[in-house]
Amino acid sequence: MTKSLPNQAEVVIVGGGVIGCSIAYHLTKIGITDVVLLERKQLTSGTTWHAAGLIGQLRDSQNMTKLAKYTAELYLDLEEETGQATGYKVNGSLSLATTAGRMEDMVRRADMAKVFGLQVDVLGPDGCKDHYPLIRTDDLVGGIFIPSDGQADPVSITQALAKGARNGGTKIFENTAVTGVTVEDGRAVGVTTEAGEISAKHIVLACGMWTRFLGATIGVHVPLHACEHFYIVTEPFEGVTPDLPVMRDYDAWAYYKEDAGKILLGAFEPVAKPWGMEGISEDFCFDQLPDDFDHFEPVLVKAIERMPALETAGIQTFFCGPESFTPDDRYHLGPVPEVENVFVAAGLNSIGIQSAGGIGKVLADWIRDGLPPMDLVGVDIRRNMPFQSGGKYLHDRVKETLGLLYAVHWPFYQYKTSRGVRRTPLHDKHAQAGACFGETAGWERPNWYAPKGVEPVYEYSYTRQNWFEHSAAEHMAVREGVGLIDMTSFAKFRLQGRDAEAVLSQVCANEVAVPPGRVVYTQWLNERGGIEADLTVTRLAEDDYMVVTSGGSQVRDFHWLQSHIPDDANAIATDVTSGYAVLAVMGPKARDFLQTLTPDDLSNDAFPFASSREIELGYAQVRASRITYVGELGWELYVPSEFAGGVYETLVEGGVGFGLRHVGMHAVNSLRMEKAYRHWGHDITNEETPLESGLGFAVAWDKAGGFIGRDALVRQRSAGISQRLVQFILTDPEPLLYHNEPVYRDGEIVGYITSGMYGHALGGAVGLGYVKFPDGADADFVNTGKFEIEVVGVKYPAQASLRPLYDPKNARIRA
Repeated sequence: MTKSLPNQAEVVIVGGGVIGCSIAYHLTKIGITDVVLLERKQLTSGTTWHAAGLIGQLRDSQNMTKLAKYTAELYLDLEEETGQATGYKVNGSLSLATTAGRMEDMVRRADMAKVFGLQVDVLGPDGCKDHYPLIRTDDLVGGIFIPSDGQADPVSITQALAKGARNGGTKIFENTAVTGVTVEDGRAVGVTTEAGEISAKHIVLACGMWTRFLGATIGVHVPLHACEHFYIVTEPFEGVTPDLPVMRDYDAWAYYKEDAGKILLGAFEPVAKPWGMEGISEDFCFDQLPDDFDHFEPVLVKAIERMPALETAGIQTFFCGPESFTPDDRYHLGPVPEVENVFVAAGLNSIGIQSAGGIGKVLADWIRDGLPPMDLVGVDIRRNMPFQSGGKYLHDRVKETLGLLYAVHWPFYQYKTSRGVRRTPLHDKHAQAGACFGETAGWERPNWYAPKGVEPVYEYSYTRQNWFEHSAAEHMAVREGVGLIDMTSFAKFRLQGRDAEAVLSQVCANEVAVPPGRVVYTQWLNERGGIEADLTVTRLAEDDYMVVTSGGSQVRDFHWLQSHIPDDANAIATDVTSGYAVLAVMGPKARDFLQTLTPDDLSNDAFPFASSREIELGYAQVRASRITYVGELGWELYVPSEFAGGVYETLVEGGVGFGLRHVGMHAVNSLRMEKAYRHWGHDITNEETPLESGLGFAVAWDKAGGFIGRDALVRQRSAGISQRLVQFILTDPEPLLYHNEPVYRDGEIVGYITSGMYGHALGGAVGLGYVKFPDGADADFVNTGKFEIEVVGVKYPAQASLRPLYDPKNARIRA
């Protein structure tokens, strides 16, 4: 008897791979049982069926590792719960390092794993040989072993999740292709299939490499592109035993998995082959792609060097199939900004099986609560810009990102592909000044400037990189003289209309009912008090505000603002990012320098801190805002784009006598770290509140009408906080902090570093990180403890402070 399609459902999931089935499973676990899952062909028939099934837990961030750890734990019990075999076995994983840089990368990750109790054993070459007798180890530096990792059968895992979802009430329909999503007044209200229409409260696009195409039909941007993924399966040969761990030989681009006495050898090669540029055939189902042995041969040659027995082993299967990759190797999750009621879970970058459990759990909670249950900023679909879903951009970028899965995670790594997308009006001038550019949200930004005779290119390492001293000089120019920083990549919004103040008063935790010409530093909070955005709001007129936030948050923050404008409010939000260049003039000589270029009075009495007004500069009228992200006296100059070149030339020519120096974003980062300025996405996220992050001074507790998140903050203020953001500096000047290093108090782990950079004026590596408080503890817990930070397996003494280590009284910025 053929099941009939229901007319409506609370949630419709499009896609029957492991991700879609996991979402359905977890929705039913939290009581949302009116779920329909629609699969165009058969469950797993897209990419899930040919996945290798590796279950690894150690990712490159705390929360991604937590989700992978949850997935592994879920799969342990899934077979018993559902009665469906999963093929899951816990045989551990071994990762090899053949260079010092790779080994440091691994040990730093092993350090991070200690924060939440994931066992990671650091090994020498002999230890690697003990776990995998078939391999050569004479070229190894070492490796790591994770006992609780394993492997599973992807099809069986998916069927088990599907069975659990059905048991909870989900209706699954195979051979039911979704032909469209119905949108009314900016809201998705249902889907259309060849079998009929279904109305729905929420729609989840979890259709793998098809997601970009389906999303595009309703104006939703989902940046992902398929690449060809290769592996071989050998004939059985001696020494391949069921207890062999999964092995990753990153420097040879390869992974190894025992498979019934055979070896499955797969690859993430440095230059990949994009696939599906012309679309995907409608009848694609369990399809294989044509072989390309020439492409795979270099991997096999390296594999024979690692495992000599492969040289005489027969090849039973040569496989090539498509998998989706994203511009930054992070998957896409959450509500889309273009259409309400649509969620995405796609672009898994070959980690779908090991991520599916965690993705299903958090997305189910997100659908139910309207907020994610944890910080998922790194995978939030709203981190992307619309241009990133373009076919040519993706085609060129995913050639690189597939291979980056197995590359060393170098600090400050810059993509080589799909560059030059967004350039400030001053890009060529920066290049002439020696800029070495980095990329953020497509923006080409000067990260550091090479002196004459030095090539502006990166030489990556975990120690001091080749730009360290050049950036130090830029840093000290801002501390002692005056620097020029191009901050055009700031996202800039205007909110205009008679209700603009009322709208922002609700959205902002700080008071924005200020006179025109005032700049307000504020956070946007969710109902839990978590920080959704960290930005400035400048009142330009009674009915006109300018919001300035980070370039990487442009889409997300604009979506947050738009979604919090009531339907009946007289307020219009406009993204004006492209309309203005931003030049920051910062340092103790900033006033003296700028005063020579403008007739307007820049004295402290006439132009106090947090003021903003238009001034004459050269031949232009620019908006000067006295605000800082580097902890010094200075102004941000908002210049209409067509005037940017002239203003820049005025500044550079006039700055000769003041020693004006170009300053890149690496120096901006080290400067803000010394001042303990928070970075949204690292130090503050939607998981932390202003009280926990030391930003209570930016909360207007008693302003008329309150603000979003106030009730949660009041409750927390009454109950007390359980963690606090703390600034640290290592007393040894040699080690470097980046992020995720464990923090110890009196020998016990109490937190980890959220961001780190070398403090050139302070003389040591500076980090910010949350310290967990035991019940009843307060600031004395920080002030009285002996702190250490673990860097590559070594604990270094650290000074902890709740006040900024640099200029704690803000005397310099208010001078």
